[in-house]
Amino acid sequence: MSVHSDFETVVPFSVRIPATQTIPFLFNSPHSGRHYPRRFIASSRLDANGVRRSEDVFVDELFTNVVALGAPLMMAHFPRAYLDVNREPFELDPRMFSGDLPAGINSRSPRVAGGLGTVPRIVAEGQPIYREKLPASEALERIEALYMPYHDCLSALIEETFDRFGQAILVDCHSMPSTTRFADAGPTPDIIVGDRFGTACHPALSEQAIRLLRDAGFRVAHNRPYAGGFITERYGRPAHMRHALQIEINRALYLDEKTYQRTRDFDALCGTLTVFVEELSRLPAEWMRATPAAAE
Repeated sequence: MSVHSDFETVVPFSVRIPATQTIPFLFNSPHSGRHYPRRFIASSRLDANGVRRSEDVFVDELFTNVVALGAPLMMAHFPRAYLDVNREPFELDPRMFSGDLPAGINSRSPRVAGGLGTVPRIVAEGQPIYREKLPASEALERIEALYMPYHDCLSALIEETFDRFGQAILVDCHSMPSTTRFADAGPTPDIIVGDRFGTACHPALSEQAIRLLRDAGFRVAHNRPYAGGFITERYGRPAHMRHALQIEINRALYLDEKTYQRTRDFDALCGTLTVFVEELSRLPAEWMRATPAAAE
């Protein structure tokens, strides 16, 4: 059995492309994949619901209307618990695997230490995924078959957008459990806007996003505790007119977190986010050309 056989009937990821891209935005949902291969579930100590704790449930659907607004929407169909493309390609914990991993893996990152590497050891709330060690070849095959093509496609979309508009704005879309706790013990925000502390996009973009979301009635935090992951860090190059912004949405706004069912608020939130994207896309391009963002 191989990764390819795990996805014989489901494409690993897809991109919805508007008939004409009319705005320099593109949207990415890397953690909303919900195709859990039978072989993966069989290897897990968690049941079919427990293994979904890391999933950004329905985030791709919350942003589905961006395509009608003229922006591409990329989405993973493989789950984050299976492979996390919001990590470096080789953030791997050697203790998880039998057999040899290649030289040069990043085994000491905080994300690996926390169990949330490229091939995660745990789901988001800390439960171990696997019954026993995985073959190292399995991890490498997932990276080769899924991670590399995913990033090749995302990178190409960014460059195509830049070629068309002279700038590209990537919005990386995520969700967080309503039980997320913060150092100040305050309430969990509705939405967190992350820009890697000003290094991933021009401040005008993040400031406008925060203002629009607050005007829509959301409780919004900036960079804490989620400043953006590997995708935001890798693709945010504001000095080169490639901007990246991460959006984290509190799942309680739209989801029953025990049953993974949409609540009655789902459609309203989807509509509000559509208006948010429409208004954000009106940010004049010259605002982000006038003053260079943080140096790389």
